[in-house]
Amino acid sequence: MEIIYQYAWLIPVLPLLGAMLVGLGLLSLNQATNKARQLNSALIISLMGVAMGLSIAILWSQIQGHAPYSSIFEWASAGNFHLSMGYTIDHLTALMLVVVTTVAFLVMIYTDGYMAHDPGYVRFYAYLSLFGSSMLGLVVSPNLVQVYVFWELVGMCSYLLVGFWYDRKAAADACQKAFVTNRVGDFGLLLGILGLFWATGSFEFDVMGTRLAELVQNGSLSNFLAILLAILVFLGPVAKSAQFPLHVWLPDAMEGPTPISALIHAATMVAAGVFLVARMYPVFEHVPAAMNVIAYTGAFTAFLGATIAITQNDIKKGLAYSTISQLGYMVMAMGVGAYSAGLFHLMTHAYFKAMLFLGSGSVIHGMEGVVGHNPALAQDMRLMGGLRKYMPVTGFTFLIGCLAISGIPPFAGFWSKDEILGAAFAANPLLWFIGYATAGITAFYMFRMYFSTFEGGFRGTDKKIIQKLEKAATILVEGEALAPNFGPGAMKQGELEAKGGGHDDHSHEHSSEPHESPWTMTLPLAVLAIPSMLIGLVGTPYANYFEEFIHAPSESVAEIAEKAAEFNPQEFYVMAGSSVGISLIGITLASLMYLMRKIDPAAIASQIKPLYELSLNKWYFDDIYHKVFVLGLRRLARQVMEVDFRVVDGAVNLTGFFTLVSGEGLKYIENGRAQFYALIIFGAVLALVIVFGVT
Repeated sequence: MEIIYQYAWLIPVLPLLGAMLVGLGLLSLNQATNKARQLNSALIISLMGVAMGLSIAILWSQIQGHAPYSSIFEWASAGNFHLSMGYTIDHLTALMLVVVTTVAFLVMIYTDGYMAHDPGYVRFYAYLSLFGSSMLGLVVSPNLVQVYVFWELVGMCSYLLVGFWYDRKAAADACQKAFVTNRVGDFGLLLGILGLFWATGSFEFDVMGTRLAELVQNGSLSNFLAILLAILVFLGPVAKSAQFPLHVWLPDAMEGPTPISALIHAATMVAAGVFLVARMYPVFEHVPAAMNVIAYTGAFTAFLGATIAITQNDIKKGLAYSTISQLGYMVMAMGVGAYSAGLFHLMTHAYFKAMLFLGSGSVIHGMEGVVGHNPALAQDMRLMGGLRKYMPVTGFTFLIGCLAISGIPPFAGFWSKDEILGAAFAANPLLWFIGYATAGITAFYMFRMYFSTFEGGFRGTDKKIIQKLEKAATILVEGEALAPNFGPGAMKQGELEAKGGGHDDHSHEHSSEPHESPWTMTLPLAVLAIPSMLIGLVGTPYANYFEEFIHAPSESVAEIAEKAAEFNPQEFYVMAGSSVGISLIGITLASLMYLMRKIDPAAIASQIKPLYELSLNKWYFDDIYHKVFVLGLRRLARQVMEVDFRVVDGAVNLTGFFTLVSGEGLKYIENGRAQFYALIIFGAVLALVIVFGVT
């Protein structure tokens, strides 16, 4: 098996090769490359498939007990400074490689159906492949500098993909918001990296952790500075994993095509933040104050995302806030020391949330052209309902995803979420209570989403609702009318009319009622449903194979085995029972409101209007940030411009004016007569004599 490790560098290089070949084709032979769209997509999917095969082989080798493998070379050196690059394969890397490649492979297959009619089809595949390469490069990085390089490449790819439909203002604004928000966190990460190198003299994860602990213990480095450096590094994951207060970019990023929501904003890029916390765990675990900050940040983010998701009507925005909430669970787990539980939830969540996002894309694809030929309304759950009979595969897989994320056994989310709640209860009952309450809210909003979309009667042809929503979409915001949100799925503005009302031979279905998506979209849903149901069984508390394989660097296999031997069934049944109980309460409440219509949600909203408005307006974070940062910085920019115009430009212009006037005056003195020059000198000397004589 050694030869597999020697060629592990191909895993990130193969998708990069695909992106490079297709990108060069688009630049040099644009029309020919776009005409060969199926050939290009097949090339990129095949290269990712090979990378997936290598990743699975490496994971299997690691499970069989192969030692970690590293291939390092010196990239730069200056005196005592040496910077190494290369790749490393260990248990965490092997797991992440499989998660990223499998989800990316399925998303690429799905994309063929979803983006079938988009003129940027080939360009989209090139971006997807480049993103996959960047994320895989991040995963195999052996040190913090290389992580940072790929960290920024991942951010650049996110910018390109979120703003893929750059001719739409909403998409252009969303990609800029994502880029700027992530730069805030990345600047903190860069400061933390430089600070840790200054303190420890290394970019290696284990070395930094060991030396930092020694420096704090012997008093060479103050505890405050160690906390500051750890929190600065944590700012990077806060931005990338959409944690409070830098969470605001992720919902807006739903303006990108749905395959991006599944790949970047559910399974891979946002997981990079949690992955970096895991890689930096040797540093964080020696700084208890930083661990507390991580834990409480994750807990608050989990609750925040869940409470906002309750009132979302856009199916993708609801899933986006759900992602923020679930990432909060992972970060909280890392903060309370539940290293294995956090990464276990990262793995399970990647599969069922990718499936949910792809399911939402399938719904949007089936709804386009039905709701008054306005793709802007294809994402609104108020115009859905009863889609299960039109889209049975999408409906069934979406139900599996809802059960998984709600923590219903034996689905994957139950095992990972329950392990986090158990660790949180042992560490801090307050954190457990926040996570416990969030679990109930999660079950409520996910089944609100399912019942509103797939059960009941179809509302997509109700003209009263359509007119009401179209009227609401024309409300003036800051003096500008909101433009219709065209292109949420595979179509763009005017495409329906150009194609006679539908996709190829499905024009009748598109113009009359929803329809199931093509097999290229339903097959990935069906495949993702399998790990969503079964993968949690590798991490059961009575036979936790996952924790034996993935555990904190400071823990040994013997300690893991000792912990497993202390398993208490009664304690597990109490904790798991309470967790399932709160989820069932949430599901029951959702069914009474949105399935059986026994409870009127509008009546409850009117009774608790301040809380309802708080959730509907996303806790007003976007409004506050807009007023404080956007408008505030504009005012500051205008003031700086005034200073530049009046002071800086004024000083420059005054200098030029003085030079001009003095030159104009002196040119009359420069007449070339020696007698005149002697007279001036005599006058100057006489003036000096008089001045000093008087003094």
